[in-house]
Amino acid sequence: MAKQKKQHSNSRFTEPQRLQRVMASAGFGSRRECEKLIEAGRVEVDGKVANRLGVKVDAAKQVVFVDGERLQETRLQYFMLNKPPGVLSTVSDPSGRLRVVDLINTDMRVYNVGRLDKSSEGMILVTNDGDLANLLTHPRYGVSKTYQVLVRGVPSRDILSQMKKGVYLAEAKVQVANVRSLKKTQDGCWLEIVLDEGRNREIRRLLARLGHKVVRLCRVAIGPVPLGDLAVGAHRRLTAEELVSLRKAAAGTNRRRKPLGTKKVAKKVSQSRKGAKGTKRTRSGSRDSAAKPGSVRKKSAKKRAEKFGSKPSARRGVKKKATKTSVKKKAAGRAASRTKQALGKRKKSRKPTRSRRS
Repeated sequence: MAKQKKQHSNSRFTEPQRLQRVMASAGFGSRRECEKLIEAGRVEVDGKVANRLGVKVDAAKQVVFVDGERLQETRLQYFMLNKPPGVLSTVSDPSGRLRVVDLINTDMRVYNVGRLDKSSEGMILVTNDGDLANLLTHPRYGVSKTYQVLVRGVPSRDILSQMKKGVYLAEAKVQVANVRSLKKTQDGCWLEIVLDEGRNREIRRLLARLGHKVVRLCRVAIGPVPLGDLAVGAHRRLTAEELVSLRKAAAGTNRRRKPLGTKKVAKKVSQSRKGAKGTKRTRSGSRDSAAKPGSVRKKSAKKRAEKFGSKPSARRGVKKKATKTSVKKKAAGRAASRTKQALGKRKKSRKPTRSRRS
């Protein structure tokens, strides 16, 4: 018999989950904000106030109220929006300006994944899946974002390489994962920039530091999912294949690249601990190269001898072989020092005699 395919429900949870996680997925804010609501006593579960963290609920069976508003069973929704300039990427705005979520046609509480500043445009995701939003925005997972940027002037190769190496801003050193020049215009140039982390207005501030003002900025891809030919201001639902590719991108890049220079420093530390081949430790704890004809220490000693006209000094910490003449010299030196000490004691012990006056 052929295996029957399991019917998966569209419900967010199939088993009891922490209350703050259920609330965050329903669009009541981040988990930290939901924890504050719980601690303030503004959440009720089955008619009882839940004012402590760690409470688990089953949204399909239990009734949850937040500030008198019932929490409905969450249905996951995923949208892609081509954000036009002038629209805010925020959940709430006291001034009542147009927001990203206002352009989405849904009756569920959703929020944008990440941000684009007011003057920027392009691809932005909108969902009520907090787990996916965390995977796509947290720097730890390093999911790439691709931008097409129009700048004034034509950046040189040195500037493009400097963007990859890193530029110091007010809070930290920032760098792009990749950058390349696309085409030149009458007043400037189009660049394609790839980031694996997102700071506030990072691209604009980075290019301004390097002397190139950003005229237009458009995000064209998140991970392996491109914006495509979606019209400005329009939105569509993400396909199952696109969701799978986004999760794979987060799972495959869960380790960010190391900071600049880390490999060189680690190599030096390992060499200092283990020691290079052909070295040995002396009594003082320092390492000396072995007596090989091509060793660096021997060559440097020869160079010093040629420069100053003296013989190469013996290596530090390495004892010379004792000979009969050297032993006799040392013994004679010790005997002479002992006799000097004995004569000095005799002179001190003698008392000066007084001469009698006639």
